[in-house]
Amino acid sequence: MAVQDGRVLFSDGPVRTASIVFSVRKSVLSMMYGRYVANGTIDLDRTLADLGIDDVGGLLPIERQARLRDLLAARSGVYHAAANGGDDAAAAPARGSHWPGSYFLYNNWDFNAAGTIFERLTGRSIYQAFADDLATPLQLEDFDLARHARSGDARRSQHLAYPFYLSTRDMARLGYLMLRQGSWRGQQLVPADWVKQMTNQTTPAAQMHPPHTARRGFGYGYLWWLLEEPDGSPLNGAYMAWGVHGQYILVVPKREMVIAHKRQVPVAGNWNVSWVGPVAFLRAARMLAAAPCRVGER
Repeated sequence: MAVQDGRVLFSDGPVRTASIVFSVRKSVLSMMYGRYVANGTIDLDRTLADLGIDDVGGLLPIERQARLRDLLAARSGVYHAAANGGDDAAAAPARGSHWPGSYFLYNNWDFNAAGTIFERLTGRSIYQAFADDLATPLQLEDFDLARHARSGDARRSQHLAYPFYLSTRDMARLGYLMLRQGSWRGQQLVPADWVKQMTNQTTPAAQMHPPHTARRGFGYGYLWWLLEEPDGSPLNGAYMAWGVHGQYILVVPKREMVIAHKRQVPVAGNWNVSWVGPVAFLRAARMLAAAPCRVGER
């Protein structure tokens, strides 16, 4: 689904079907952080030691010096096992080898612990907070609170994942909220300053690890991927929530456009289904964003 100027420009497939969106969940959590950072409930400069965060087998003293903002930027320096896979943990350096904030690694431990910290500091579950703070005022049409629960292997880590099940049209609405700097029908659901912080580069592509991550050409903010496109590209200044198996929310400020794409996985128990990778997705997105017509034009 592509949305431009608040209207649907293009839609194809079962856009009402909710299914797991994998790592898009992390960008959603980052959006939820905003109001609590703004009202002082969450202080991004508190360390894991300050917050009483530990894990199975114990964190190292250097790891406990990581700040919450380091977790949101995937620069914590904590290389403890995560409760779920789907990250670059296999390429992690030795534990204790990097000071927090100094080294980027896409590591689910950071993202899951950020979820635990959100719940502890706000006193609310991630899912209930999402329902109240975003899903209800945005009038998301396909979100089912009862379907959601944290998951993972607690023997590996006590900080569980927080999977989300969203439809493509609801993903597009979340992207449109970002495009509008967190404002929705006169309500500031996500502080505009926080939208700016989330999409401000903390790590350029060249500083990412391991090398295959750097070669993608994406920078990173606070749980959002930032496209590094030349000035002449229609995707210059765009940013993206990205989940494995073809889950994307792409925000294109230059064209006042949001493009959401999702692939239901697994299909009939089969995980080896074809899916659109980021290169193919962005190739299509460039073509769509470069089209001369806007909504209402011929």
